[in-house]
Amino acid sequence: MDLTFQLFMYVLAAMVGLSLGEQTFIKGGIDQDLRTDGRKRLTYRPIFVETGIIPQASGSARVKLGATDVIASVKAELGRPNPSYPDKGKVSIHVDCSPTAEPSFEGRGGEELSTELCSALERCLLGGKSGAGAGIDLSSLCIVRGKVCWDLYIDGLVVSSDGNVLDALGAAVKAALSNTAIPKVQVSANAPSDEQPEVDVSDEEFLQFDTSGVPVIVGRHYIADATTEEESQMSSAVSVSINRQGRICGLTKRGGAGLHPTVILDMISAAKHVSEQLMNKLDSEIAAAEACDEMES
Repeated sequence: MDLTFQLFMYVLAAMVGLSLGEQTFIKGGIDQDLRTDGRKRLTYRPIFVETGIIPQASGSARVKLGATDVIASVKAELGRPNPSYPDKGKVSIHVDCSPTAEPSFEGRGGEELSTELCSALERCLLGGKSGAGAGIDLSSLCIVRGKVCWDLYIDGLVVSSDGNVLDALGAAVKAALSNTAIPKVQVSANAPSDEQPEVDVSDEEFLQFDTSGVPVIVGRHYIADATTEEESQMSSAVSVSINRQGRICGLTKRGGAGLHPTVILDMISAAKHVSEQLMNKLDSEIAAAEACDEMES
């Protein structure tokens, strides 16, 4: 799976709760490549991964990125392919932002952020309408062309927010998909071609979901993994979804300030550099979490 990284381009901006001195301190640290918590501009906070936290889900994970805490779950159900794409399964994504995670999440603030996060995850995971460029191979979810497929329901929950929620959610979705076991299905060979075939879903044999194609999400000076205070000083944020081959699966910009094309290219180059490091770190954390699950079961 690819990850989505957010890179933030900052500019000094007023925000309630930050004094002029605090704003200047944040800006000065970024100028000198030494942020307030001791990190360099493109360094991530420690990441913690826990898998299998929701027993009733097909797969689940919790990711903590500093004080940002998110949960992702995956539910697999049998369904029928979209007639326009008979050889592909379906994936739907929903994100909730807990009102207790951040004061700004209360009311419409949380609803707007949920919509924004869903759209960003859909772009990097599902590709175009046909599934082209998708991080998830939708054709692998097809059981019988035009008749039976797997529907994946991916739900995310923002428990606590201290900046860079999108990266944390992207990592949690990747971990949850790695933890997802899809039951093996036997299809009746006797069903007429014009009828819906009977399927037998195994309770004992499971297939591990392939996350090798799923993107990490990475975010003038560019900084990765911004805290809430640092985000408050940004003029623009660019989210770049990159796969293991270094190819771009999706790109999203937010913030009112425009960016020159050369700046976008420079940010993409930085994202490719950071993504490789984060991908390797996340893979090792997922492997450790799954090993812990096996020892406990």
